[in-house]
Amino acid sequence: MTFPGDKTAVEWLVSAAPDPDACRWAWERNPLGVTLLPAGRRWDVLITPGALGLPALDVLALLVERPGPVLGDFPAVRRGRTAMTRLGFFVPPGTASRWVGTGVRGAGRGSWIVVPYPGRATGGVRWLVAPDGRGTLTDPAVLELALHEAAARAATGADTP
Repeated sequence: MTFPGDKTAVEWLVSAAPDPDACRWAWERNPLGVTLLPAGRRWDVLITPGALGLPALDVLALLVERPGPVLGDFPAVRRGRTAMTRLGFFVPPGTASRWVGTGVRGAGRGSWIVVPYPGRATGGVRWLVAPDGRGTLTDPAVLELALHEAAARAATGADTP
């Protein structure tokens, strides 16, 4: 199922592709509902382990009205349940090259990421926060604060918000 805002989100996402029209055409016809898009032009992606990223997303939701896009990767099945293994937070271009943080990987210029079509069910990669089509990205300083808070809560055994 797609929603009205999905079209603007698709336009914003494909604007990062070397050939946006060809990317959109192929993406809309891809039976898997995913495409590869280059990082470093419109956004970078900071990739966290699921155990840190999901609580950080909860904290981030308390700090900002709406975070930038966030991808979740669900490739692992454990005891019959799907487990999220990674989260990808979309941040301004250039962030990945300056990011210093244990356990957080950056995808910036020269990297490509798997991106699901907004509003469509796909396999392992899903939008936890879909792009809004306006280019909203997560502020790296606010994300850092959320990651620190999530790590502190995990270390002390405190509940998430």
